[in-house]
Amino acid sequence: MPPEDETSALAAATSSEVVAQLVANHREFLRFVERRVESRAIAEEIIQEAFVTSLGRGAEIRDSVVGWFYRVLRNAVVDYQRRQTVANRRLDQFAAELETSGESEQELSNVVCACVGRLADTLKPEYADALRRIDVQGAAVKDYANAVGISASNAGVRIFRAREALRKQVARSCGTCAEHGCLDCTCESAPSQCARSR
Repeated sequence: MPPEDETSALAAATSSEVVAQLVANHREFLRFVERRVESRAIAEEIIQEAFVTSLGRGAEIRDSVVGWFYRVLRNAVVDYQRRQTVANRRLDQFAAELETSGESEQELSNVVCACVGRLADTLKPEYADALRRIDVQGAAVKDYANAVGISASNAGVRIFRAREALRKQVARSCGTCAEHGCLDCTCESAPSQCARSR
């Protein structure tokens, strides 16, 4: 067998051993991450991302595969927590801006596009509920979390993802209208029907 083929065969064998060890320890990895993020779904996401990004990095392993992957997971959790801190800070800033803007609820409801409400109902039920309670009814993220029985950080993640999902739905449905920001939207049949844009 030529040296290049031997190297390829060795890399493939090493890679399959790494994958086997990671899969065998999935439950322990899940427990490790879940204790740090307080949500099984988020823990699964973090592990999945870490697993995918680690597949091509088997050559970096100098000691045990499991010990190496725990370090990868620890770094992934730290990155997630940093992103959460930034997202929570943005949510707090947004809430503070709303409180100091002085706009009445009637003025705000006049600005909200009627089609956005319909689009929100096409999202996952928990996303639609979070948007309705937090963004429309004005509930604080912590109060929403208590009401539905989840942690405040999970509620922050949920409203962030709900807003992203809604943004994508609005862009899909309203096209160019969504990019320019309708103020008085009647875009039931075509984006060009929006009366005013910012």
